[in-house]
Amino acid sequence: MASIRKRNGKWNVQVRRKGSSPRSRSFLVKTDALEWAREIERSLDRQELGPDRRTLKSVTLAELVTRYRDEVLPKKRSCRFETILLDRFIRYPIASKSLNDLQPMDFAHYRDQRLKEVSRLTGRPVTAKSLRRELAPLYHMFKMARTEWHIPTGNPLQDLYLPAIDVRRERRLRPGEEERLLLEAGKLTTLDGQPQLFVGPIIMFATETAMRQGEILGIEFRHIDFERSLLVIPLTKNGHSRTIPLTNKARGCLTLAFAQPRPDQIGPPHVIPTTKAFPIHVEVLKTSWTRICRRATPTIEDLHFHDLRHEAISRLFELGLTVPEVASISGHRTLAQLMRYSHASQEVVRAKLLDRPSTLITDQRALPSELTL
Repeated sequence: MASIRKRNGKWNVQVRRKGSSPRSRSFLVKTDALEWAREIERSLDRQELGPDRRTLKSVTLAELVTRYRDEVLPKKRSCRFETILLDRFIRYPIASKSLNDLQPMDFAHYRDQRLKEVSRLTGRPVTAKSLRRELAPLYHMFKMARTEWHIPTGNPLQDLYLPAIDVRRERRLRPGEEERLLLEAGKLTTLDGQPQLFVGPIIMFATETAMRQGEILGIEFRHIDFERSLLVIPLTKNGHSRTIPLTNKARGCLTLAFAQPRPDQIGPPHVIPTTKAFPIHVEVLKTSWTRICRRATPTIEDLHFHDLRHEAISRLFELGLTVPEVASISGHRTLAQLMRYSHASQEVVRAKLLDRPSTLITDQRALPSELTL
């Protein structure tokens, strides 16, 4: 609200609004003062006037990131992964800048720097896709700062250019790779020297169900209907639940997993509704996957765990399932998303072409002259 008072024969107007610098002006006529106050308030409502620079100077980007990490991330399913990303981002020089000094070019320089770096995990240069994933929580952070925390800052990531590169994968298991994966998985041991009994069944289960890594690790005993061979996935990546049928091999993997000793139990396995089928940490699974690919003979190159989902979906199509049937298993919401995960085996396609009945052409005049007998 504007405050108006008469001083020294003039009408003085002051307009104060949280997040903006106070405005004041004096007029000889009261009606002019009221009109000016209404115009300033309308401009503030439309966010046409600049922010309060004093507020922005007192907050650094690192402080804003820390607040977002501590207050917002714990409520998100991607908390663990995004916390790692933000903790790393804070170590860069850009994080020490105040919000008042922060410019879009600062993030442009950060983008160029990151694209020149080499990933410690893969040993390859950071891709634009990976950088886009890293900047996603920061983009949301700036929106939260303005709408929820009333910090008058813009979003310097709004128009940041990132090269669009098609990184869709078409990698499928090659002949003998599945056997080599399972062979090396059977040789794994835990830190105390005991056999690692869950990685092999997880790999086999992934190729049978087309489930994501996180979905597999989240399976509990209460989610399984052994009588009808059904598995309920209560929460998926897109926020919906789905029920998938279990093949005999997939059901066998679960039966074998529940029969194994639990890491946190002593004595015979004791299964309760919340007992996890595969009690293994995601980081242990990732490390084990890298290790078995390197130890395989010959080494298995350029194969990600998520490629098993590609493999499983492609196999479902090769079995003759329809698009709606495959989508009900994979959980894809659109045909375009599903097709990105389906890659036909050229050997299977060629076999179908060779097995189709031939069509005899009896009329030689129907053939081109160079093909006539």
